[in-house]
Amino acid sequence: MILAALLIIAVAADFVVRAKNDKLVNLYKIEINRVEQELRKTSDTSVTDMDLSAFKTITGVVMLTDENADSFYESDNNYKVADIDGKLYRIEYTIDLSGEKKSMLRVTHIVIALMLAAAVLVMVYIYSVLIRHFNKISEYPTELAKGNLTIPLSEEKSKYFGRFLWGLDMLREKLEGEKRKNLELQKERNVFLLSLSHDMKTPISAIKLYAAAIKKNLYKDPERLQKVAAKIDENANEAEGYVAKIISASGDDFLDLSVKSGEFYLSEVITPIKEYYSDKLKTVGTELNVGAYTDVLLKGDQEKFTEVLQNIFENAIKYGDGGYIKVSFADEEDARLVTITNSGCTLKEEETEHIFDSFYRGTNVGSKPGSGLGLYICRKLIHKMGGEIFAEIEGGEMRVTAVLHRPC
Repeated sequence: MILAALLIIAVAADFVVRAKNDKLVNLYKIEINRVEQELRKTSDTSVTDMDLSAFKTITGVVMLTDENADSFYESDNNYKVADIDGKLYRIEYTIDLSGEKKSMLRVTHIVIALMLAAAVLVMVYIYSVLIRHFNKISEYPTELAKGNLTIPLSEEKSKYFGRFLWGLDMLREKLEGEKRKNLELQKERNVFLLSLSHDMKTPISAIKLYAAAIKKNLYKDPERLQKVAAKIDENANEAEGYVAKIISASGDDFLDLSVKSGEFYLSEVITPIKEYYSDKLKTVGTELNVGAYTDVLLKGDQEKFTEVLQNIFENAIKYGDGGYIKVSFADEEDARLVTITNSGCTLKEEETEHIFDSFYRGTNVGSKPGSGLGLYICRKLIHKMGGEIFAEIEGGEMRVTAVLHRPC
């Protein structure tokens, strides 16, 4: 806005100066006409007595004679030759634009000064509105990365940074809540493990006691030996139950697998998935083919279903041969099936029933990093949304199908 105003001022000033110049140029023409009229009125052939003081631009009038015939057309001034009653007159004139040039120069200086002032104002504005806020929050992400989550960001009314700072503070609060939740969960788990460890001591001690007695051949009566074996089996089952509790706690409690009941259109998930993985797979030379589908309304949590498909995609990228990944769709009664297929599957077919177990990693993982939780999380989320998920291997392809139901 400021620069636009300055541009308008400069154009207006230039217009005024040009108008003055045009007026001065037209003035000399008018005064030449007046001189010609004066010459026509007088019968005197001499023009030496002509009063030129009333003219601003006329500097002299010379009549052609025999004496000045050779120099008549030579003059340092601008002139016009007029034929009046058969006689030639050289009417000399001048146009002094020095004043107008000074005015133009003065206007130019003013405009330049205004533009410099405007530039300074713009820089001050940019600093106060943008740079100052950037300096203020430049260290904030670093502090978040260090785990310093207790320092809140002050609220800002700036239309540029208000929502951004609010979002950062929301992120801080969420991270702080997750940290607090994890600490509480860790504390509960430690208490749980200590309790189980204490409870496991009893059956293990009994087993060790019976084993020591058998080793020393204290039970010679076969009937008594059978009773001891039954006791060992009973205590072993009790210890196994505690181990099962530990495994169950390790597999479920630390994961936030809550879902929101709702409805969403399939395209709301497939479109962003396709856009993201089209770019990602293009960089590694993997072909992506997303088949045609009709958009349908599905029951479930849109964000969690997106997470499910992302986990399947990441597995296909990690454990496939990089040839291609295909997404196909099918309908079955009141459900929509989404199948993600990747080429180059080396997993044994008998392992497919275990790939959805927690911490399970197939024989095809090699040195690839992973936790063995991706497909386990997929199954948990799909089941909580009332759907199903399964995998199959055929012709060197790995196919993972996620099933969600349509609303009744």
